[in-house]
Amino acid sequence: MSFRTQPPSPARPNRCQLFGPGSRPAIFEKMASSAADVINLDLEDSVAPDDKAQARANIIAASHEVDWNSKYLSVRINGLDTPWWYRDVVDLLEQGSERIDQIMIPKVGCAADVYAVDALVTAIEAAKGRKKRISLEVIIESAAGIAHVEEIAAASPRLQAMSLGAADFAASMGMATTGIGGTQENYYMLREGAKYWSDPWHWAQAAIVAACRTHGLLPVDGPFGDFSDDEGFRAQALRSATLGMVGKWAIHPKQVTLANEVFTPSEAAVAEAREILAAMEAAKARGEGATVYKGRLVDIASIKQAEVIVRQSEMIAG
Repeated sequence: MSFRTQPPSPARPNRCQLFGPGSRPAIFEKMASSAADVINLDLEDSVAPDDKAQARANIIAASHEVDWNSKYLSVRINGLDTPWWYRDVVDLLEQGSERIDQIMIPKVGCAADVYAVDALVTAIEAAKGRKKRISLEVIIESAAGIAHVEEIAAASPRLQAMSLGAADFAASMGMATTGIGGTQENYYMLREGAKYWSDPWHWAQAAIVAACRTHGLLPVDGPFGDFSDDEGFRAQALRSATLGMVGKWAIHPKQVTLANEVFTPSEAAVAEAREILAAMEAAKARGEGATVYKGRLVDIASIKQAEVIVRQSEMIAG
């Protein structure tokens, strides 16, 4: 282990991020009463160009009027290659309430993109005397983004989370697919005449997780486009959780329950983790660095794995 220890990620639940367009204020109350940990009100892809200004006004009003309870309230601004993003930031922070927690930056390709938003946010906070420090989340959805993923993860102390945006990522990479997440029909291996489908997003997710864990961010899986396919969503979420991601987007309310189910440690998993910790404590008392638990070797590394599960469970329960 390097003498530079791995910083902890923000201690807040992020199992599900529920998205809704800022142009549909009628759904804001329902989003606020959902079981999602994070609410993402969108100004970008789900809002038509002619509706951008009104969507922004809707979100500003909702930040004052809607009871968001304990939700982490995030707003996805428009990309830095558009004429809308600066006004998104200025209006949200000059006119929006202190209830806004986070700004999500789409299509981040390099650390300078994060710096630009950070600089604007910092100036507005100082000028307006805002008490709450706004956090940032970035979306990796381009070849440049994944190529520069570690420098992006280190770009700002405001940065708390990083997501994978599968659709734009696929387009930027020139991938021959129109699917958003999940396995892809033509991405398979052949063995003895049988097809086996692998995960085309695996390597990008692993790169994001590594960058996030190195710099103390929350790694989050993005959207699963086919909201009629519950089992496909669950399978994608399980793969993401196994890789170390802490949550997933929901683009339909029905996906909230699925995401929470996958990213909440089961009672059995927590019980086993506690038993491993107890077994290692007993081994330590005997002067041993390892022991056997249910027929398998556990050691100091096993303690760290078990502690991750227990901490996650306790944080969600709290």
